[in-house]
Amino acid sequence: MKIFKSAQLHELDHYTMEHEPIRGIDLMERAAKAFVRVISEEWPVKKPVVVFAGPGNNGGDALAVARLLGEMDYQVSVYLFNIHDRLSEECAINRQRLLEGKLSRLFTEVKLNFDPPTLDHNTLVIDGLFGIGLTKPLAGGFASLVRYINQSSAYVISIDIPSGLMCEDNTYNIHQNIIRANLTLTLQQKKLSMFLPDNQPFLGKIKVLDIRLSRTYIEQTDTQFSMLEESDVRSMLRYRDDFSHKGTMGMALLVAGSYGMAGAAVLASKACMRSGVGKLCVRTPKCNYHVLQTSVPEALLLLDHEETIISETVASEDFDAMGIGPGLGRNENTAIAMIAQIRRTHCPILLDADALNILSTHRAWTQQLPKDIVMTPHPGEFDRLAGSPSNSTYERISRAIDLAGKLNAYILLKGHYSALCLPDGHVVFNSTGNSGMATAGSGDVLTGIITALLARGYNQAEACQVGMYLHGLAGDLAARDLGKESLMASDIIAYLPKAFRKLED
Repeated sequence: MKIFKSAQLHELDHYTMEHEPIRGIDLMERAAKAFVRVISEEWPVKKPVVVFAGPGNNGGDALAVARLLGEMDYQVSVYLFNIHDRLSEECAINRQRLLEGKLSRLFTEVKLNFDPPTLDHNTLVIDGLFGIGLTKPLAGGFASLVRYINQSSAYVISIDIPSGLMCEDNTYNIHQNIIRANLTLTLQQKKLSMFLPDNQPFLGKIKVLDIRLSRTYIEQTDTQFSMLEESDVRSMLRYRDDFSHKGTMGMALLVAGSYGMAGAAVLASKACMRSGVGKLCVRTPKCNYHVLQTSVPEALLLLDHEETIISETVASEDFDAMGIGPGLGRNENTAIAMIAQIRRTHCPILLDADALNILSTHRAWTQQLPKDIVMTPHPGEFDRLAGSPSNSTYERISRAIDLAGKLNAYILLKGHYSALCLPDGHVVFNSTGNSGMATAGSGDVLTGIITALLARGYNQAEACQVGMYLHGLAGDLAARDLGKESLMASDIIAYLPKAFRKLED
């Protein structure tokens, strides 16, 4: 699913009006009916409703919603803020329609002074002050109004996007001046800012309303951002030939583990085997021999001569992919062995966990990384790798886009809606996964999955997308049966077979 920026969303509206064809005021009426349909299904007619409308098209939507609710006998009070005596064309038309209807006596047009209504827990507030066109933080009277609404106990519904929240970058926005909605009814698709964790406190529950905007424009227009869907993953899946054997299903190398961190190597190894790789070799210190031999008997161990750390490279000519980092530790001898291993390996490589932490303290080594390398950092690991903390998720993604282009790498920023930043500047958000997966070892499992897929012949973009989707899907299936609170990383591995079967079926 494509994710459009605000400018493209405006273009989508105009393209729809020109090619359906449909007038702007009629398209607004279509949207208003979609909003009202949701509201009327959830709240009874006796519910008191207060509508706050701004001077633009978001305000026009709000006025149309108010009129339609009034026609259904809802108790609606309407406040239109026209401070500069300048309304958009559609907003002005909907003001006139409202004045000609039964709500005229409950309509207030605010041009100077404003006496706010009482908002209590029984009040339903419709927020239609500002939409996706906002480009700077709210200030002055609008900021005061937003704070007044937020401090009330009213239930708040935002039209398209909470007022004060910008469509993309909110790095330097003022959080106190953004509506904290209980429900956001957004049109056609989620906006980019809705995928970022910083903005979740403002959105509440999100419902996407399809108002039949042009499919032609959506299909023909390229976007930098997109959301990975099940159909996308199905189209990438590689199915086993009936005559497959372990030699044709790929051979993977995992460089993982140190003293006290055998668990990370175990989780990555099990996930790798569960993801269909033909053969797996694990490079690990001697101290992990019994743990790995017992836990993952299917894997071949390549023991380092050191007891507690990895200090040597291994010949990599026979491997189809290598994953390095889970439980690796940050010993300097390990760091030297790691960069040497990367330099001598010519198959696809994935770096995770301590491999990334080592790079963050040896930043010059990034120049030695091969083209098309895969990195799977969590936010803290990425900030260390990038050299400074990010003020927002949008800023972090922007830096990851830049770094992916500079290194010609695939950077998968882990989290809810994990973001895969491709070398060409595109970003793909994952649609699976849940908060129960915020548990130790979950990242090690992802490393094992993607390493297996790389070894099986998926290219880097495919392996990352299929891998993060499967990882999240297995977590969702596990959470459905076990609950989020009790979810462990090993449960994700246990549900990988069901995740594969769901996609294959």
